[in-house]
Amino acid sequence: MFDDMYRENILDHSRNMRNRGLLEPADIDFEATNPLCGDRLRLTMRVDENNRIVAVGWDGEGCAISQASASMLGERILGMTLEEARQITKEDIFEMLGISLSMNRIKCALLSLKALKVGAYGLADWQRMQNEDEE
Repeated sequence: MFDDMYRENILDHSRNMRNRGLLEPADIDFEATNPLCGDRLRLTMRVDENNRIVAVGWDGEGCAISQASASMLGERILGMTLEEARQITKEDIFEMLGISLSMNRIKCALLSLKALKVGAYGLADWQRMQNEDEE
């Protein structure tokens, strides 16, 4: 029953994407790709003088999982500070999606988080998170 509810949530977000559309101008602008499946996501954000995310926009192409994940993450980070957004983990993304993912779909689900982390903090932060996960 819960899986069905989460599947409906994923379908809703992939059909009725929140915060879709790029921001011009943007304070943060980064495009991430998943070379294994061809998913692409560009994330744009505006932050205020307190580093609070005041606007989120994104665009991309990909499977329902990657598109829903971007939509859900955009809703979640709006109003957060960059430091608060930095604390989001891959487990948080999996929890938002609420379904078990195959190894092939994990990278799809994490594409928006990668765009957030690399765009806002640089590649080193993303690689650190990946290395911590492997330990």
